[in-house]
Amino acid sequence: MLTMNDVIRDGHPTLREKAQEVKFPLSEENKKLIDEMLEFLKMSQDDALSKKYNLRSGVGIAAPQLNYKKRMLAIYFYDEKNEKYVEHQLINPKIISHSVEKAYLPTGEGCLSVDENIPGLVHRYARITVKAFEPDGKEVKLRLKDFSAIVAQHEIDHLNGVMFYDHINKENPMEVQDNAIAVQ
Repeated sequence: MLTMNDVIRDGHPTLREKAQEVKFPLSEENKKLIDEMLEFLKMSQDDALSKKYNLRSGVGIAAPQLNYKKRMLAIYFYDEKNEKYVEHQLINPKIISHSVEKAYLPTGEGCLSVDENIPGLVHRYARITVKAFEPDGKEVKLRLKDFSAIVAQHEIDHLNGVMFYDHINKENPMEVQDNAIAVQ
């Protein structure tokens, strides 16, 4: 079981390195890791379990955040608009297309690897298409928009050694870019 002790923090060199492609079929180690990543997210959003194990709530996690230089990520959150859970375990994800329009979270972004609050708007593509593999080796093509797209881009950034605050305008952190929509 993963806990916050397994999550490396800002400043650790692995967070700034580009992760390596994962080979198929998945090794037992990689299967276990990707399953534990999803389990961590589910537990972090359960009030009783997050309190019991001292977990910070998260909607996404990437293998580099656990000090594994592998192109694997997990996403899990409740989509109130569609009244269902969004759950993905993605291996070797690639953004193959994106909108011109940008989107941002008005409250800014946070990260399990960053303990302090860093104010500022992170502008990302409002819609993306991601090609990836599921743990069983099946190729998937996902069309994501709004919050799902923002979460996926945040996690894919981790696979490329990019932190969310790298996208914040240093001169004017709260400035809204032209052609950008707020995602609630």
